Amino acid sequence: MANLVKNHRRYDFDSDLEKALNRVDFFRIFHTMTLRFGFEHFGILQLGSEADACMLSNRLVLHDLPSGLAEEYDKRHRFGDSVVFRSLHKSVISSVWRADDPHLGNGSNLLAQLGFDILLCVAVHGTNGARYAVLFLGDIEDISRQEHFELCYDATCAFDYFYRQVLSNKTGLGLTPRETEILRWISHGKTASEIALIVSVSEHTVNSHTATILKKLDVVNRTQMVAKAIREQIIQ
Repeated sequence: MANLVKNHRRYDFDSDLEKALNRVDFFRIFHTMTLRFGFEHFGILQLGSEADACMLSNRLVLHDLPSGLAEEYDKRHRFGDSVVFRSLHKSVISSVWRADDPHLGNGSNLLAQLGFDILLCVAVHGTNGARYAVLFLGDIEDISRQEHFELCYDATCAFDYFYRQVLSNKTGLGLTPRETEILRWISHGKTASEIALIVSVSEHTVNSHTATILKKLDVVNRTQMVAKAIREQIIQ
């Protein structure tokens, strides 16, 4: 990835970000950042639509949470109902939450449900406008104003590189241009016969492409297919 000009100041992770090439490299950067500020775990969420019946495990694009924690949470709770999730859709100001915060409520207290005392949310977005959030979780008492500012800036810098180097470099999960085109029309609610007319192929060919797309994306129906394609940013 081409270096940014010196106007883009990266401070503590300058050299590490320039060398980062893949998810493993960025996992190390975010994990190191997390521990340096006294937190225990991090997670990078793709927010999507507030109306989605979303699960936490499906929204995490990179994290170091204990194995199986997000999946166990999803068995008992709906992430889309949490106050934290809804707040991320209402403001891009970084926020700090504690498990005893009365605003979190009883049935939607994400921190209590995950078993942490404090959560810092940093709203970020990709260069295409897609919204994400970097979460830092732990059991520290609090974070100072200066540390809060520094962590928000470091997280924003690291996410910018992570997005451009990893998230925006999707290969389409092996989809051909024709399959991607058909997938896009399916996302617009078009039927197989309608798509056949639009792209000038037979309905049988559209159905054949659709079956291939389902297999490549490892999903079982059109709804899951479109949801995964949007989440993986194959289509917008």
